Amino acid sequence: GINAEYMGGESASITKPYKGIVDAFVRVPQEQGFASLWRGNMANVIRYFPTQALNFAFKDLYKSMFAAKKSDPFMKQLFANVASGGAAGATSLLVVYPLDFARTRLAVDVGTGADREFTGTFDCIKKTAAKSGWGKGGVYNGFTVSVTGIIFYRGAYFGLYDTANGTDLMKNAGFIQKFVVGYTVTVVAGILSYPLDTIRRRMMMVSGGENAGKYSSSLDCAKKIAAADGAGAFFKGAGSNVLRGLCGALVLVGFDYAKDYYVDWKYGTSQ
Repeated sequence: GINAEYMGGESASITKPYKGIVDAFVRVPQEQGFASLWRGNMANVIRYFPTQALNFAFKDLYKSMFAAKKSDPFMKQLFANVASGGAAGATSLLVVYPLDFARTRLAVDVGTGADREFTGTFDCIKKTAAKSGWGKGGVYNGFTVSVTGIIFYRGAYFGLYDTANGTDLMKNAGFIQKFVVGYTVTVVAGILSYPLDTIRRRMMMVSGGENAGKYSSSLDCAKKIAAADGAGAFFKGAGSNVLRGLCGALVLVGFDYAKDYYVDWKYGTSQ
């Protein structure tokens, strides 16, 4: 919730802007209660498992479609890995986007009881769809820039890791080496896609409200953010993402170990 509240410049209920991640972490429990740090987390939990499952499932599907051999030139392998990762992310996003939308909106729905706009995940989706529909200005507002961002993020996330993992240097790498590579990849992917994530969140936060038509497009949103807050606003809250990247790195490395364990158990040798 901290990241969304810190960069949540569109929320009318946040009257005093946060000075930084630490300021947000201190003020949110004081003003809204300690439990508010987890506001919107149920939507996050519901979306997390299908998102990861779809990402990895579609990644292998798309990877077989792009089919790059280990003997192919490095750039061809990199393109295949980035393209398959990006396509997997975009496909899974189509399915879980309403939950992602609810998570973002609930994180900045401050207050208690009747002061809050929504009572929960599905109430958020239902009310927004009833008021502004599912498309532009509604639940899927910002979907186009989200797809672009997820292609950048998942493309770099899976593509760079798979490419690095396929080099001779990583053949006998242990957990620590793989974790360092995974964490570096996660941070780089996050920073590359963060400006698009900022635009996505801004567009989500006006969905279903009085300002639903504030941004005519993602490009219009980017222009207005830059004009009002400067270029630095696109990276507001990026610091917390760097810390969250630890979990992303564990997912990458953990999946590799789980896959090798399964192959050893099923076939007696890892590929």
